[in-house]
Amino acid sequence: MPRDVVVKKQIMSNFKNLLSDLRQDRQTGTLRTVVQAGFFFFCLWAGYRFYLFFLWGSGRSDLFVARPPSVEGFLPISALVGLKRLLLTGQWDMVHPAGLTILLAALAIGLFFRKGFCGWICPVGFASNLAEKTGKKLKCLFRLPAWIDLPLLSLKYLLLSFFVYMLVINMPLPQVEMFHRAPFNKGADAKMLMFFLSPSGLTGGITLFLVLISFFIRNFWCRYLCPYGGLLGILALASPMQVKRDAETCIDCKKCEKSCPASIMITRRETVRTAECIGCTECISVCPVTECLTLGVPFKKKIPALTLPLLVLGLFFLCWLVALTTGHWQTEVPPETMRLIYSKMFQL
Repeated sequence: MPRDVVVKKQIMSNFKNLLSDLRQDRQTGTLRTVVQAGFFFFCLWAGYRFYLFFLWGSGRSDLFVARPPSVEGFLPISALVGLKRLLLTGQWDMVHPAGLTILLAALAIGLFFRKGFCGWICPVGFASNLAEKTGKKLKCLFRLPAWIDLPLLSLKYLLLSFFVYMLVINMPLPQVEMFHRAPFNKGADAKMLMFFLSPSGLTGGITLFLVLISFFIRNFWCRYLCPYGGLLGILALASPMQVKRDAETCIDCKKCEKSCPASIMITRRETVRTAECIGCTECISVCPVTECLTLGVPFKKKIPALTLPLLVLGLFFLCWLVALTTGHWQTEVPPETMRLIYSKMFQL
């Protein structure tokens, strides 16, 4: 076969592979954005419904709207205390049962499917993702040097250690039971709502700082400050799902590192075992070399990258369905009791 024909065929083959890679990249990125956006807007809808319930509960409206249980996902302290109570007594937290369900689902996902909760479900992760994409378009996004990045990475683990010590280690069972029954815990959802609606000057300033800096430093809150993500990252170290790199076929183009939301130095590893991996699989989708980056488990070296998000979402909704059908999703606190607590808490 003439050499020019061979060259033309090779060029066409490379071009087709490039188009396939670009389509796969768009599909992966679009899928994650759509899934994250779905959870994000569902949280906004649930927050609005809870706001209407709060207006009724605080006596500011006569319109009763049922309290959406999913708002308990924004009560991590109550969920953590509820988890300790569950482990010590075997009793499910029926004050904020949905919060405990969401926490257990996130922990299970972290243990088996990396930090998939962060990469595919968390609404804060979606907001950070949008800020990152905007920063890229404005060309103002930059990476911190290692001597700053590494110490900052420890902050979320220090915050996690503080909460674990105060709420898990240093709180005996009698105090756990008192916290569980306390009006403050029962009205924690309203306190959280006021945190968003009427923040103090300090809280507003810190929030504004975190929002603005996310346009310049990729996923600043998630990467450096989120204790929830720190906990899931520790569990993810034991996850059987890992991204693997074939060092022999790698061309060191670093497209994977540029696309990685967690800023992982993938080309320096053969297996991505770091606690920072959020299981987004975007590194696999942008790799121009076929099967250089793959998703694998111990009993199978390669599985489709789409398997991870499907399992993440499947496990999350399975936990929700089990809790819903077994009566562990809706709070046992009557709306009238909530109304009395809100009135006393806000002196109405």
